[in-house]
Amino acid sequence: FTPVCTTELGTVASLMDKFTARNVKVIAVSCDPVDSHKSWIKDIEAYSKLGCDFSYPIISDPHREIAVKLGMVDDKEKDREGLPLTARAVFIVGPDKKLKLSILYPATTGRNFDEVLRVIDSLQLTAYKKVATPANWQNGGECMVLPSVSKEDAAK
Repeated sequence: FTPVCTTELGTVASLMDKFTARNVKVIAVSCDPVDSHKSWIKDIEAYSKLGCDFSYPIISDPHREIAVKLGMVDDKEKDREGLPLTARAVFIVGPDKKLKLSILYPATTGRNFDEVLRVIDSLQLTAYKKVATPANWQNGGECMVLPSVSKEDAAK
C-alpha cells in the first residue's frame, strides 16, 4: 500500500459520518492481498487518528482484474513486478444501480473528497428537483432551473 492511499482511505474513514448522513455506502478497491489489509488498516487508523475502528470494506484485487475491467490502471506507471499501477478512481453509483460519476486521478495525485461530497449533494438534489448546480456550487447554494421546466412550474 502507498502513503497516498493511506491518506485517502483515512480521509474517507474520517468522513464516514458525512457519507452515512447522505445514505452513501463506501467501498474501496485495493491491489494488495487481503492479509496486508489488516496491517494497512492499523496504519490508516494510526495516521488518521480516527479514534474508532475502520468502518468500510476494502475489496482485494491483487491481479488487477477489477481495476482493468473498470479502466482504473495507468499503463505508464508500473510497480516492481511490472504490473500497471492503479489510477485513483472514484465511482458514484446511484440507487438505480447506474453510474452517475466517474473521476480518474493519476496515480501521483490524491483524491479530493470534499469534491466527492459536493457532487453527491448535487446528484441527490438534482435527482428529485428539476435544477442544475453551477460551478463551485455548495449544498444550500443557488441552483438553476432546467430549461425544460415551464415558467409556471419554475415559479413554484
